[in-house]
Amino acid sequence: MTRRAAEIRLDALLRTACDVIAERGLANTRTADVAQAAGVSQALVFYHFATKERLLSQAFAYAVEQDLARLDAVVRSAASPLVKLRRMLKLYAPTGRPTSWSMWIDGWSESLRVPELEKVSRRLDLRWREDLAAVIADGVREGVFECADPAGAAWRINAMMDGLAVQFAVHERVISRRQFAEWIRLAAARELGLEPAQLDWSAPAQDRSRRAAQAEPQPDAVS
Repeated sequence: MTRRAAEIRLDALLRTACDVIAERGLANTRTADVAQAAGVSQALVFYHFATKERLLSQAFAYAVEQDLARLDAVVRSAASPLVKLRRMLKLYAPTGRPTSWSMWIDGWSESLRVPELEKVSRRLDLRWREDLAAVIADGVREGVFECADPAGAAWRINAMMDGLAVQFAVHERVISRRQFAEWIRLAAARELGLEPAQLDWSAPAQDRSRRAAQAEPQPDAVS
């Protein structure tokens, strides 16, 4: 097998493993399941992944990297810190069928028992917080945000989003997408000295500005 062919086969196996994990869960996925779904032998699976734990951790990383690639595109863009923050909150919010969030939650759970998966989960999880903290710090330097502790604010915002996302993904109809979005905007706005309307990713820019202006205290009328 050439190196190029091996890389292609590895990518196909990882995609298949992600599909199997999404259906069966990390704990219930066997190398035999992945081999059968991919139409290959278990020997080939072990050629690429020495152990089942390595297969699961690399498949988890492969799936999560798709989310992080979208995050990197936001962070590296030329947009303002406020726009970046708004886009990051939208990116984090569950949309459609929460398959991506199911993978994250499953990964956190299995990390309690699989050290190799815990290392991958921790590394990828921290990237979200580090990027969020960097955007907040940029906004503080530009005078857009008011925040004495960008790193702490990033942890608190992320922790709330994680907790709400778990409830949304695991317990059907406990909270709605609208509630999720409103509560996240409110928490982030309070952390950064903003009005929640400024973080509304669903509203047109003109509408966000109008709503934010309406929320500002009006000066007393002069008699």
